[in-house]
Amino acid sequence: MKRLLLASIALTLTAATEAATLRTMTTLHAPTVRLADLFDDAGANAERVLGPGPGPGGRIVVEASQLAAIARQFGVNWRPVSPSDRAVLERAGRPLPREDAVAAVRAALVAAGASADCDIELAGFSPPLVPVEAKPKPVVSDLEYDAADGRFSALLSIAGEAMEPIALRLGGRADDMMDLPVATRRLPGGTVLGSQDVHVARVRASLVRGEVAYRPADAVGMQLRHAVAAGQPLAISELVRPSLVQRGANVLMVLESTGIALTAQGQALESGAIGERIRVLNPSSHAVVEAEVTDAGSVRVAPGSLPVTPAAHVR
Repeated sequence: MKRLLLASIALTLTAATEAATLRTMTTLHAPTVRLADLFDDAGANAERVLGPGPGPGGRIVVEASQLAAIARQFGVNWRPVSPSDRAVLERAGRPLPREDAVAAVRAALVAAGASADCDIELAGFSPPLVPVEAKPKPVVSDLEYDAADGRFSALLSIAGEAMEPIALRLGGRADDMMDLPVATRRLPGGTVLGSQDVHVARVRASLVRGEVAYRPADAVGMQLRHAVAAGQPLAISELVRPSLVQRGANVLMVLESTGIALTAQGQALESGAIGERIRVLNPSSHAVVEAEVTDAGSVRVAPGSLPVTPAAHVR
């Protein structure tokens, strides 16, 4: 009787140690599900692959009835305690770094003739999720690139250990870049540019229209015809020498001839920068003469200059 009791206790202990334990929550680190991902102490078949796991960032829920069927099929000593028993399998994921995708696209574009420092815009690109532990390697193929307008489309393939391959179509635009002086902030028309008003920045070549200033020295000291937005290249057509004489202002008229300098007061009929010729009204003779702007408020009348408009015709 005593021996039977001891044998019964031994069998009970053996069964207890061989019973498997359900893993209610498991984080997968591989693209497949193993028996050991569902049960601890799963026995000889613990490494048996049951099927594909969820994608990165996804999950699979295995309910009690399916768990019981799996346990019976692979000889696992486990049975559900209640219908609510379940195992949740999750696969951690992270977005593919955007810069990795851009680097792959850049390599393909450069091989197709684009500049190495081109600015790449990926239209509507949503980074795919990849496993946290994976080291994905993006590669671009099937590239279609229009060098005239910079537009492209391509197939982005992503592969690596411990992950299923991913393939997606993407498109966008590649712009050559230029180092140009641009407005530091929004500048109103009439601004005489100082060194604090411009700085050199990388600018998309597609944004450059017509002839522009290529050095800060080409712009500093010049006056803007119209307002310029912050970051905008400075068009040569918008830059003029600053007006030292304003229309309607009184000016000093100077006439120099063989050692003699005659001066008189006049009224500017036009605005002008240094070196420009403008029309000036001589109040004494009521004639209009052409004179060269020499300084702020000063003009020079050339010897022998004839009136360009008699007073009777001035309006």
